[in-house]
Amino acid sequence: MLKPEIDFAPVDVEELELATKKIVEEYLGRTLAAADPIYLLIKSFLAILVQQRRLLDWAAKQNLLAYASGKYLDALGQLVGVSRHEESFAKTTLEVELSAEREQVTTIAKGTRVTADNKIFFATDEELIFLAGETSKTTSATCLTAGTLGNGYGVGELNKIVDPQPFLKSIVNTTTSDGGSDVEGDDSLRERIYIAPESFSCAGSKGAYIARVKEVSALITDVAVTSPTPGKVDVYLLTSTGTPSEQLINDVQSYLNKKEIRPLTDDVTVKTPTPITYSVDVKCIISNDDRDNSAQIISLAAEAVDEFITWQASKLGRDLNPSKLVGKLMAVGVKRVEITQPTFTVLDEVSIAICADKSLTFDYEED
Repeated sequence: MLKPEIDFAPVDVEELELATKKIVEEYLGRTLAAADPIYLLIKSFLAILVQQRRLLDWAAKQNLLAYASGKYLDALGQLVGVSRHEESFAKTTLEVELSAEREQVTTIAKGTRVTADNKIFFATDEELIFLAGETSKTTSATCLTAGTLGNGYGVGELNKIVDPQPFLKSIVNTTTSDGGSDVEGDDSLRERIYIAPESFSCAGSKGAYIARVKEVSALITDVAVTSPTPGKVDVYLLTSTGTPSEQLINDVQSYLNKKEIRPLTDDVTVKTPTPITYSVDVKCIISNDDRDNSAQIISLAAEAVDEFITWQASKLGRDLNPSKLVGKLMAVGVKRVEITQPTFTVLDEVSIAICADKSLTFDYEED
């Protein structure tokens, strides 16, 4: 969101000093010399006056959406029914197996913990009851640590039982853990407040669907809405970690299908973006004058390529634009850039550019 150039209490120290001096001179009925003790006292108070003006300016701007932050932004959100997303806990699916078939019922307690690294722990969400002859069941589990730390444990990584129980052989996750998010940041909240009026009625317009979708999770960073045929609505999600998980898709699908949200005639389907893969094949030419700094330039150039890849995949429908990469590389000291891949490619609004592989080489300019 662009910030308008607004100053509620402009601060010009020189102008403030002259104005204060003039007021005091009029009150005393005499001119103040540069070394006059009263004039020196005026100067000593200028710092306080300047800070007061800056505080007034800041306080006034906290009433504007573009400038508000923290609890002041939360207060603006209350005016349109938007509250900050609290941190959430990652979830996964576990397969629990007994050591052998039994002739009687076997119970595995709710809250049984499992871990991959003895740092982050997941606990089962329900008590598992194995009837006679049963040896395997699946159940959901929730991370005990809020935030994104619980995301990304791949299938099979959560396999260390923290709470051993009789006849319990193994617990292993069968899905990658996801859904954990940190407290929503100001930028994300500000955008949701801005588009909130779109959701004052049920979903219907593109903006209304976007506003409703972003109510579900702080993980959602971008949304695209299309209608390929009348009455058909396709919603595409992008999250802070990339493409959305199946669980998040299901959560958004359920939320949008609430009777107070979905127009009766809309058939809504939540989907993942269409990946458009590309390669990075770049040669960077370093000036001979910068040979002594080449190690630093090479390191910064590698970071610039990674930043470009992340930037390219951070928004739906963002055209694949090698000019952005050239600008980043030249900004860190590369003299000339030769790009074989990628080439400029226009993406539709439901696609996302994903880097499949990269090659970054360096050379020096010819003498």
